[in-house]
Amino acid sequence: MVQAIGWEAVMFRNKEIRRIAILYCIIVSAATAAGFKIGIMAGVLELLSACLLGIIFYVFTRARYQKIAQLSEQIDLVLHNSEHLYISEAEEGELSILQSEIVKMTLRIREQNDALKRDKKYLADSLADISHQLRTPLTSVNILLSLLEKGTEKKEQKALIREAGGLFDQMDFLLTSLLKLSRLDAGIVIFKQERINMSHLLSASLCPFLISMELHNIQIQTDIPKEAEITGDFRWLSEAFQNLIKNSIESVGDNGRIEILCVDNPIFTEITFHDDGAGFGEEDLPHLFERFYRGKDADATGYGIGLALCRTIIMHQGGTIAAQNALQGGAVFVVRFPK
Repeated sequence: MVQAIGWEAVMFRNKEIRRIAILYCIIVSAATAAGFKIGIMAGVLELLSACLLGIIFYVFTRARYQKIAQLSEQIDLVLHNSEHLYISEAEEGELSILQSEIVKMTLRIREQNDALKRDKKYLADSLADISHQLRTPLTSVNILLSLLEKGTEKKEQKALIREAGGLFDQMDFLLTSLLKLSRLDAGIVIFKQERINMSHLLSASLCPFLISMELHNIQIQTDIPKEAEITGDFRWLSEAFQNLIKNSIESVGDNGRIEILCVDNPIFTEITFHDDGAGFGEEDLPHLFERFYRGKDADATGYGIGLALCRTIIMHQGGTIAAQNALQGGAVFVVRFPK
């Protein structure tokens, strides 16, 4: 389009160029007139000099407009062609600096667009998973309600009501966990930075499970140095450790054994949760901390949220978590907090 209407038309649409051209003509006219008053040769020399300067200015300005037009076309290609990411380099100067900044901005915009696409896909997948997870207990509740409507004996009614209450508790747990995950992902959770004694933290984390472990004859062995401390948020870390303990309890079943060890040195504090259960399938290990992942085992229980929540809490407080199978059997979770 620029070539069709001519470079001159493009240049002289610029108000600054028009003003410079008018001012230049006025100065040249005045200088030429003064030169001819001095003498014919002086006037001719002044006129030739002015024409030469005008030609140089015109060629220089036209070349700059051509470069700007080429840059504009390349930017248009980048913006409208997802496969085109390259803008050819210009020579040194103002245009080169401008081009470099445009390339940086284009790459940032492309990265942001890719991130938005990933977030959109993740949101759609998460909504589908949430819908699937809620549909099962809701369907069961509807069946229970229909049975209650048909009229059953009081003993059966109480059993159905208890079962419905359990299903509502499951949905409450699911929604509460998802709310916590969404708050953590949004970055609106403010973690406290306080000194935490590891022995105290693990005692608080184990407390809700003591009765259940006693009923199922699960042995718990701990080895926590009294002086071991980390910095973080006690309440959130306690919830993360409870998820790991809960996972170990479900893994070992009745008459199982869980071992919790802590290593404290000047570089890091490491907590290991080891159970004597069946361990993890090799195909499950890379996906254990993914949201809604429940493993390849068709009999897997839970919603696949606990470990994802656990990892998010620990990582937001500067720690790391890894899962592996122990050489002597069973599953191992290793949580490490650098000093």
